[in-house]
Amino acid sequence: MVRKPLLVLASGLGAVALLASCASGDTNTGAAAAGDDTITVTHALGTSEVPAHPERVAAIGWGNQDTALALGIAPVGVDDQTWSMDGSDGLGLYEWTLDAYEELGAEEPVVFDTTDGVDFAAIADAAPDVIIAAQSGLTEEQYDTLSEIAPVVAHPGVPWLTSWRDSIALNSEALGKKAEGEQLIADLEQQIAEAVEGAGFEGKTAAFFSFNEADLSTTSVYTDGDVRSAFLGDLGFDMPQVAIDAAKSGTFYADIAADNADMLADVDVIVTYGQDSLVDALQADPLWSTVPAVRNGAVVTVGTGEPLSSAVSATALSIPWMLDEYVALLSEAAATAE
Repeated sequence: MVRKPLLVLASGLGAVALLASCASGDTNTGAAAAGDDTITVTHALGTSEVPAHPERVAAIGWGNQDTALALGIAPVGVDDQTWSMDGSDGLGLYEWTLDAYEELGAEEPVVFDTTDGVDFAAIADAAPDVIIAAQSGLTEEQYDTLSEIAPVVAHPGVPWLTSWRDSIALNSEALGKKAEGEQLIADLEQQIAEAVEGAGFEGKTAAFFSFNEADLSTTSVYTDGDVRSAFLGDLGFDMPQVAIDAAKSGTFYADIAADNADMLADVDVIVTYGQDSLVDALQADPLWSTVPAVRNGAVVTVGTGEPLSSAVSATALSIPWMLDEYVALLSEAAATAE
């Protein structure tokens, strides 16, 4: 059984902060030519003319503020990132984001309430020059309303299925820092490559699930396009067929009944929300216990509503924050796989 350590390792933020300090100068390498006032950015919901040098940035959706912060720009307003799951910091932001504000010497942002969807009034009050939302689920109606407040850069494709690379690429373009965003991606890829060296992931499969310990009649598997499962691929795992097939659902996850537990037969490592007790419950269940990964204890639990459980939905800042701990947990699980 893989047990999550009590202490969370907060390594790697310094490397991103160093990049941020370099990126916060006068260099502007977006799509606009020198002297232009705007940049044209294309996304799934249209084409937006955004300021070439935005001074007031609002970030909505998941993790978009982290790209701006990693590039030396502190958004004036951001969506609540804890989504009422944690909120222990009293602000609705996780420590990798708050640490970046502190390192930049910036004021903490206004946090938009996401309880009822997009907080249009609070976003308008923040008076942004641009609204970035590469990783989000914005609808056309929401986009049109927000566009009356400021230019909006929405997701590049399917809602909520933006990879961390595409999120950084699109958000950095919207901020006039395309080249800096490309360098940020390269730096994070290098960190990942160094972290997984010798971890034993090659040739093994892994996917991200959501089990409810109180009701094991079903589970949800996140598709290969969802950032949670996709990041396991970034770490070197192969994608099991169940995660690939889940994409046919047209959304970022698909439900699997316990009666179909054999669909997880080719999953070497199961990653899931939940506590350590979930593993015991799965091993005691007459159906899920037949899954090789469950039987072997190759199950990684990342908590529920805890920082690590959100950090694994990879962002520009959460990746270095959680990388060493996550790789260690996965490596221990992979070693038990058949």
